[in-house]
Amino acid sequence: MTTVSRTFAVNPGPDAVLAYLADFGNAEEWDPGTERCVRDDDGPVRVGSSWHNTSKIAGITTELTYTLERFDADRVVLVGRNDTATSTETIEVAASGTGSRVTYTNELQFKGLAKLAAPLGKVVFEKLGNDTERQLADALNRLAG
Repeated sequence: MTTVSRTFAVNPGPDAVLAYLADFGNAEEWDPGTERCVRDDDGPVRVGSSWHNTSKIAGITTELTYTLERFDADRVVLVGRNDTATSTETIEVAASGTGSRVTYTNELQFKGLAKLAAPLGKVVFEKLGNDTERQLADALNRLAG
C-alpha cells in the first residue's frame, strides 16, 4: 500500500470545508490528476453518493468510481475503485482559529499485476501529494474569498 498524507491550514471554517470536500465533483478544481469527475446519482450529497472519475497521473489515464463512505462533523472518506486499484481518500478537518486545519491522506492499494508498480508509485504519489496540498489549499481558500 502507498500512503501519502499532508496537513495544512486554510481560511474557511470546518463546515464549509467539509461540505465542499464531500462533493467529489469538486476534485476537478483541487486534484491535480483529475481530468473529469461526474456524479452518478442525484439529490443531496450523502453517504453512498458516487462519482465517475477520470484521472491522468504520470501520463497514464485511469478511471475509478468513487463513493462517499463517510461524511460527518470532522471527516470525509471517499473510496475509488477499479480493477487495478483502490484509492481511499480520508480528509480530516478541525477548527483552527477562525479557519481549519486539514489533514489529507490518500491510501492507494494496487491489485494483481499492478502491485509491481507500487515502489515506483510511491515516488510519483509523494510529488502528487505536494501538488494536491497546494491546489487543495488554494481551492479551499477561495471559498473564504
